[in-house]
Amino acid sequence: MATSHRHQLTTDVHLILLADNQVLFGRRQKTGYEDGAYHPPSGHLEAGESVVTALIREAKEEIGITIKPEAVEFAHVMHNASSGGRAAFFFMVREWDGEPENREPEKCSELAWYPLDALPGHLIAYCRTALEHIAADRPFSIYGW
Repeated sequence: MATSHRHQLTTDVHLILLADNQVLFGRRQKTGYEDGAYHPPSGHLEAGESVVTALIREAKEEIGITIKPEAVEFAHVMHNASSGGRAAFFFMVREWDGEPENREPEKCSELAWYPLDALPGHLIAYCRTALEHIAADRPFSIYGW
């Protein structure tokens, strides 16, 4: 008789930081995955934290801004087939304290603002797809299955 095992799902959080109808992206470098591509500030959920707490932590670590929990607005969740399956949560934030700065220059060569209707050409594919779903007001998607 075959035994089944519960799947363990990696969870990512993605910050869609909005100012004047533009989104902040970082350009990846020396990460071993999609180097040269743009991607919003993001990271993995750690044990014992909520997705909102993870987003706030990652924003502070990566771009040095402070976000209040009530400023975090759910935008989209994607079940992505990458690495055997992951859940990617996308949140919009329009209010924060501090000026975004590149706090991880070893992994990010630059920060750049792009209009929502003119995203960077070299954007990680699943992220582009999620942003398209967000623009169409679709809160859920499946990618790569």
